[in-house]
Amino acid sequence: MGLLQLLKSQFLCHLIICYVFLVSGLIINLLQLCTLPVWLVSKQLARRINIRLAYCISSQMVAILEWWSGTECTLYTDPKSYPLYGKENAIVVLNHAFEIDFLCGWTFCERFGVLGSSKVLAKKQLAYVPIIGWMWYFLEIVFCKRKWEEDRRTVNESLEKLRDYPENFWFLLYCEGTRFTPKKHQVSMQVAESKGLSKLKYHLLPRTKGFWVTVQSLRGTAAAVYDSTLNFRNNEMPTLLGLLNGKKYHADLYVRRIPLELIPEDEKECAEWLHKLYQEKDSFQEHYAKTGRFPGPIMSPPRRPWSLINWLFWSCLLLYPLGLLLTQLISSGSVFTIVASVAVCSAASLGVRWMIGQTEIKRASNYGNKEVSLNNNYGLCCCLYLKKKKKEVVNEWYDEDQGLFFCSNLATIQTKEQDFTSK
Repeated sequence: MGLLQLLKSQFLCHLIICYVFLVSGLIINLLQLCTLPVWLVSKQLARRINIRLAYCISSQMVAILEWWSGTECTLYTDPKSYPLYGKENAIVVLNHAFEIDFLCGWTFCERFGVLGSSKVLAKKQLAYVPIIGWMWYFLEIVFCKRKWEEDRRTVNESLEKLRDYPENFWFLLYCEGTRFTPKKHQVSMQVAESKGLSKLKYHLLPRTKGFWVTVQSLRGTAAAVYDSTLNFRNNEMPTLLGLLNGKKYHADLYVRRIPLELIPEDEKECAEWLHKLYQEKDSFQEHYAKTGRFPGPIMSPPRRPWSLINWLFWSCLLLYPLGLLLTQLISSGSVFTIVASVAVCSAASLGVRWMIGQTEIKRASNYGNKEVSLNNNYGLCCCLYLKKKKKEVVNEWYDEDQGLFFCSNLATIQTKEQDFTSK
């Protein structure tokens, strides 16, 4: 391990990086709040300002991946599609299997100049989280509650508002709905078997309704879907802590541009199209596992210096007064102030560790994890309701807070239907 690598692995460096991110993020959130009066005068001007303010936050995380850890990103794509990236609105469909896959998606956006304006579909609770959540609020990010009837209307209305967006944007979408884990994969493949769908080896079944609403809402606004499949060389499972330690990874991203007009407008046909897309994504991952690369030619979009410049700017701006404060505390010789400073640093270190822990796969959402207990009346009620009202196979997914159950045994449910309804 070299001296520079040893320096990067020190927790003090991690604490400084997170200090700069947290303090600069709160400052930027305050500046975003100050743009509210601008919305009354010029919505488009307020949007442009918020795009640049959001870039100041998200590009710091991209800088950690690109410049601090030195992670390489190789793009496999069609040379004919390459010139269009960054010059049109698009829906980016990503697989969700790694702790830092969101960061690789942001890096993809950064390489083509749409990081500040990129959009995601996020849980409603994140809108109340300082820095990232508040940044997304001012970026007009789509927040959902995982209640389909409400979310359908919310997603449609939110995306309709983007029709006059002043700059090109990419809408990043994880159709699997949750991060891949062996347990979730097992349950997902039980659903696939019950519905007569082809099983997937490297992905969960995609959630088709959200994708269909997104595509329908962005017709005429987005030009294409970018089918993006991510993997890492040498079977590595990168982590955010690894990036902070300066560990270098090599990401490979395979992107196919699919014109939006090729996607069916009918909901059922669109669902079938998406399932076929994920079967193809699975075959690409299988090809990668066997050959160590994705099919197609390699393109090399260069790193842009702006994320590094932004990171250095905020570091210089915030570390200088911090250095002066620490100097004064030490020179004061006060035991109380020194102890208080150590306590604050300890609390900050715990906070940093907690935030890093939230990105770990083992801490991923339980969404899609659990199976229904057939003795659970509420779960059985949900399943029977779907069976009667929608006349569909009831093997489905629901949020546990509002009734997340997977009905794994349709035959058992049918035999209990009469007993249940009589109660």
